[in-house]
Amino acid sequence: MITTNTEIQSYLERLFPINRSLTGNGNRASLAILSEIVPLNIKEYPTGQVVYDWEIPKEWNIKDGWIKNDKGEKIVDFKKNNIHVVGYSIPINEKIEGKKLKEHLHYFIEQPEVIPYRTSYYNENWGFCLSYNSYKQLFWEEQTYEVFIDAELKEGSLTLADYILKGETDKEYLFSTYFCHPSLANDNLSGTLMNAFLARELSKRKLKNTYRFVFAPETIGTITYCATHEEEMKRIEAGYILTCLAGQGNYGYKNSFVGDHLIDRVAHQTFREKQIDYISYPFVPQGSDERQYSSPGFRIPIGSVHKDKYHEYDFYHTSGDNLGFISIEAFISTLDIYLSIIDKLENNESFISLNPNCEPRLGKRGLYPAIGRRTMYSYEGKENKFPEYKDELDIIMWLLFYADGKHSLLDIAIKHNFHFDQLKEVLEKLKHAGLINLE
Repeated sequence: MITTNTEIQSYLERLFPINRSLTGNGNRASLAILSEIVPLNIKEYPTGQVVYDWEIPKEWNIKDGWIKNDKGEKIVDFKKNNIHVVGYSIPINEKIEGKKLKEHLHYFIEQPEVIPYRTSYYNENWGFCLSYNSYKQLFWEEQTYEVFIDAELKEGSLTLADYILKGETDKEYLFSTYFCHPSLANDNLSGTLMNAFLARELSKRKLKNTYRFVFAPETIGTITYCATHEEEMKRIEAGYILTCLAGQGNYGYKNSFVGDHLIDRVAHQTFREKQIDYISYPFVPQGSDERQYSSPGFRIPIGSVHKDKYHEYDFYHTSGDNLGFISIEAFISTLDIYLSIIDKLENNESFISLNPNCEPRLGKRGLYPAIGRRTMYSYEGKENKFPEYKDELDIIMWLLFYADGKHSLLDIAIKHNFHFDQLKEVLEKLKHAGLINLE
């Protein structure tokens, strides 16, 4: 694997405590740490800049926030968990009766032990989040509480970053993630960190395609990126959103709006080859930033792999989505899935025979066994589970049969249940033997 468990754990532990939001110093600090992995191009866009139908909001930074009871004891404390304060809360320093304070408290009755994550981005307000158990034990309407939020909303800027790896062709794929959540591990620290590791790994390779890695606050950050990179973005072939990648539950894949685009087919094929049970989700225009990239003006097909998809696990947008909820093993497994997907995007060749008239003589090229053997056939759909690697001569026969320039390796892998990697290896042998040319 491209990285070690220790390295992943170290970055998770450094990044997790940082308070991130749509804007602010926490975002800059996070991108600075990610720049140790890959040299990000960090960009700032000022408050008030018009980006399509939106404007970049004021910058928000917070230093502290707490509630004290009538004994002066802190019963809610931002410094113990940064989702205790509603994101984008305005500053406040007041004594408030419990009856009035209740209007600014958020909790889950259904999940009484966890703290919910709440924001108030475009409506200047303030609030605190806490577990329902804490609320029941610590708050009474008749008591007076001291409420303090040391935060600032100012004319500032929105921070985002990208990293572009040029390949041999102009065909460009997008890998995008959002980093606007505070201490939430699966959603979406896992995706933010994985995007950086993917970029680092690809930077070591000779690439056929071009890859654009984007790190932006969800929605407004992606809209800003599209508005300020419109020409480049309208040339994007397709891409993926990296989010919710290291949980304890099921693997899943959310299809692009096309449904059977190349990015969808390579993802499904990768899950089949790895014999991973997964849920296939249809495209809907809710979720993450696919609804920006796939909007009518851009129409970029966007898919996403998940290990515990957003809205599908109990701890989604709660304090339960912590470093104990995710695992390094799941992170590495998902990273491997994405690298396998990229390998297919890089090597999905169409090819044409240099001996199209009848069957070429394989024996004189060392591609046929010296002693004849019983013919082995591949039947479409005859096996429920993905088979082990097939007989090489069987693969040779199929590749030569399809060597008309109209079929890709992925087409053949899907149709006949072949492993993509084995097709790629055998195709290279046929190319070396002078039997085919790549289209």
